[in-house]
Amino acid sequence: MQEIIHLVNEMSPYLLLGFLLAGLMHVFIPGVVYHRYLSGKNFRSVLYGALFGVPLPLCSCGVIPTAMSLRKEGASKGATTAFLIATPETGVDSIIATYSLLGLPFAILRPIAAFCNALLGGWLINRFDKDDKATSVTEADTHCSCGCDTAAKPTTFWKKMRNALKFGYVDMMQDIGKWLVIGLIIAGLITVCVPDDFFALFRGNTQLSMLLVLCIAIPMYICATGSIPIAVALIMKGLTPGAALVLLMAGPACNMASILVINKVMGRKTLILYLTSIIAMAIFWGHVVDYILPMEWFQTGVLKATCCHTEGTSWFRIVCSIVLALLLINALFISKTRKHKHHHDHNCSTNNTLEMKKYNIEGMNCNHCRTAAEKAILGVPGVTSATVDLESKEACVEGTATPEDICKAIEEIGFTCHSK
Repeated sequence: MQEIIHLVNEMSPYLLLGFLLAGLMHVFIPGVVYHRYLSGKNFRSVLYGALFGVPLPLCSCGVIPTAMSLRKEGASKGATTAFLIATPETGVDSIIATYSLLGLPFAILRPIAAFCNALLGGWLINRFDKDDKATSVTEADTHCSCGCDTAAKPTTFWKKMRNALKFGYVDMMQDIGKWLVIGLIIAGLITVCVPDDFFALFRGNTQLSMLLVLCIAIPMYICATGSIPIAVALIMKGLTPGAALVLLMAGPACNMASILVINKVMGRKTLILYLTSIIAMAIFWGHVVDYILPMEWFQTGVLKATCCHTEGTSWFRIVCSIVLALLLINALFISKTRKHKHHHDHNCSTNNTLEMKKYNIEGMNCNHCRTAAEKAILGVPGVTSATVDLESKEACVEGTATPEDICKAIEEIGFTCHSK
């Protein structure tokens, strides 16, 4: 328990700042910017996909419907793949959190590695996957890549700030808060239960330790921020910084959900090239860290965190940890319960008309998933209103659209759907 509290105290000021920046980016950067330049089967679209993905604060599951929406709106397979790789591996919030626990070199190298990984993945798709009927996105297209309607965004500065705070400290925390807590608990369990010399078994065999990390990281769901305390705990148990970087790259970018969706929507060849690029680049950058760059660069942050553990914690960090805990409680319990109750009381019950239909949507894990599903349904001709509840996985749709059209729109962005 003491180890978990220490990690929270180290990360909390940076996490609060990261969530704030995530909200500001979401509100003040128009969504149309993210998809207008991604059409065309060329390296430029791949470059834009990587550049847009690196700072974008989307979790590992939220990036899936967002990327599938980009694909549907005209993004090439290469650009979509670059976006799929770069976005979950980093993000402005996780970069700041990486600096808090792993130090500046890790915080700089992590987005660089993700960017290079995205470029390689996108290039491989464009080069070897010829089955890509890319379309261009016109200037008149105003769909938002994050799943929201840009026309509905607030216009005044203070309304934008309020929405930015809500997105960062409520929606984002709902999306990754659970996984952050799980990551901290796993880190604490590793610190307590794993022997200090466990990874001494792999000393002198960096390749074997990297393969072990890959076998664990690829199928497991873990977000970019939640992977940081796990990496710290493993380094403290003897894992090399390079192998830890493999975890930070492969863990967020790969999980069974993304593997299944990419295979279904973009094809098996795309999936194979996607996994190949992630594995190859993770191992490459792991070797760069362990064999080329000075080892002291990547041990300073962890050693500093360990020393601070014995020196005590400042009141500022304690206050930040309390604020973070209260925000997590609000996001994960109070706000989510209120939103769930509001959905059933005001949408499915009181609007129970002949044209109101209910659908079960499987595969949603965060608010980005929910918003993308709502956007897809509202884009179906004949739909007059639609609301999606994340907890019950239920959509309430009003209009004359057929269930077949509704389910087709949902399945095009990677979810499964059936009418009730």
